[in-house]
Amino acid sequence: MRFDTVILRVTALLALPILISACATTETTPGSPPAAIAPQRTREQNIELGRQHKTAEDLYKALKEEAKGGKKLEWNRLPDWSGVYSRPLDKGFNFDIDQPKDVATSAKLTPEFQVKLTKRLEDLKKGIEWDPISTCAPPGVPRWLTEPFLREFIVTPNQTWLINEMVNDIRRVYTDGREHIPAEDRLPIPNGDTIGFWDGPRLVMHTNQLKAGIYQRGNPDYTDQVEIVEIWQKTDDRTVGVDVWVYDPPALQEAWYAHHVYFKLTDPPDQRIRYWDCGENPNNAVFQTKDGTTQFKNLNFSDDKQKGK
Repeated sequence: MRFDTVILRVTALLALPILISACATTETTPGSPPAAIAPQRTREQNIELGRQHKTAEDLYKALKEEAKGGKKLEWNRLPDWSGVYSRPLDKGFNFDIDQPKDVATSAKLTPEFQVKLTKRLEDLKKGIEWDPISTCAPPGVPRWLTEPFLREFIVTPNQTWLINEMVNDIRRVYTDGREHIPAEDRLPIPNGDTIGFWDGPRLVMHTNQLKAGIYQRGNPDYTDQVEIVEIWQKTDDRTVGVDVWVYDPPALQEAWYAHHVYFKLTDPPDQRIRYWDCGENPNNAVFQTKDGTTQFKNLNFSDDKQKGK
């Protein structure tokens, strides 16, 4: 599956309205959990909520206290998140899809990371760009949220799987009551370690143990100290939304809030996510040059090599 194919699949969705908050409505699918008691919040209130808590862990604990510890799902009352979804393309690749068009980022970066972003944007104007996932590496979290490809969401009482077709990428959210891996056993990994709980129809998550990366091409960097809190919810029959707070002391002066939405694809109605083999196309083999640009190792649009010619 490649980007041009995804564009065709989601074109019909671009006219759909973008919901301001994933917490604005509640799911009414038969058999779903009862509506959340927690108050609805506007974007401005969510931004302020992030400022009120020094760390992602502090915010997560506050949300859990607000939900009175949350409630474990039952097999006969699971929310219906079935289907294949994709991120809308009309918002581009900004991590914050609601940021003003005339600003480079809505994040309040530290001086060091503001300099890095400024240089990245200046290099882009000169045609100089290197994407760290060009080697077929997974995008990692929080960048995972911005990728435009197909997604599935698998909900069970003890785990929820958030699946992106890109490099067969799965985030496992443990909702069985376990805590994070002990600090002495943690290592930075692309998708980190995620625990969560259900607050009515909302899945509240905390992720730590993440690797450094970039939020997306033309976006800021994040470090291996980054942690995020997310609140996922199906807001109507065709939309799953998520409110996200990013904490990263070396790179961010305060928590960065963003909202993402994913629309269910209905044409054709029997969508499938197939295995993604990034290495099957020899033209995916690239390297970074000395001046920072991206170059193909052996660009070839013929199939002679595959035919042994």
